[in-house]
Amino acid sequence: MTATPSTTVANLRDLGGTPLPGGRTVRPGLVLRSGQLDRLDLDADPVVAALGLRTVIDFRTDAERADHPDRIPAGVRALVGDVLADKLNSAQVPAAQLKDLLSDPAVAEKHLGGGRAQALFADTYRSFVNSGSAQAAYRMLLTEAADAASGPLLFHCTAGKDRTGWGATVILALLGADDETLMAEYLSVNPAVKRAFAPMIEGFTAAGGDPDIALALIGVFPSYLQAALDEVETRYGSMEKYVREGLGVSDETVEALRARLVV
Repeated sequence: MTATPSTTVANLRDLGGTPLPGGRTVRPGLVLRSGQLDRLDLDADPVVAALGLRTVIDFRTDAERADHPDRIPAGVRALVGDVLADKLNSAQVPAAQLKDLLSDPAVAEKHLGGGRAQALFADTYRSFVNSGSAQAAYRMLLTEAADAASGPLLFHCTAGKDRTGWGATVILALLGADDETLMAEYLSVNPAVKRAFAPMIEGFTAAGGDPDIALALIGVFPSYLQAALDEVETRYGSMEKYVREGLGVSDETVEALRARLVV
């Protein structure tokens, strides 16, 4: 549960060091999370260069990747798992449209005011659990994270808070982290995300935008994660059954994940 002070990658965190029951922890340096890598510069960023990344998993949409292509170090495998592909085909998704929604306060108020932003995010988080595209993306994450040949592995979306936050939650839950630890890791990105989006928030509020709408879009809240956890409970009854039946990840892969990442 370590924030890593990268200068060119926003919201970079190592899941290593996260406390687990029985005095164990997550092994450091193997599974990391972040925002998009469009500004990655290894020459100017010795912190990231020292990670020795082998695999990057990008959870963003086609449009997000086209607008801000990742800068991937030479020799690193780049994999794409578009979490929101199915959701975007059926409805607008706030997680993928922050800049558009914050560009016009009137439009934001119309679509997101009166608690609608929070409701949209809860619906999006449920889709992390139940949509086919999300299940394929998180199946890839767990399969790669369990494979020694893949690591060190970095997974990310745009801000590194929603799609990435759910991926981190699933991994840590499988490793045995308790509910309090899962929520603490999920909420821990708030300061970094708010720093990264500060100019956008200031411009939005200066133009008359509702700061509560901006915070609903930029931040993470317990109710968002709880929506996904409740969906797991309702549909599958446990995280293990969600992983086995929803994601199609074998028990052998889960055991390999634990053997590799628990110390």
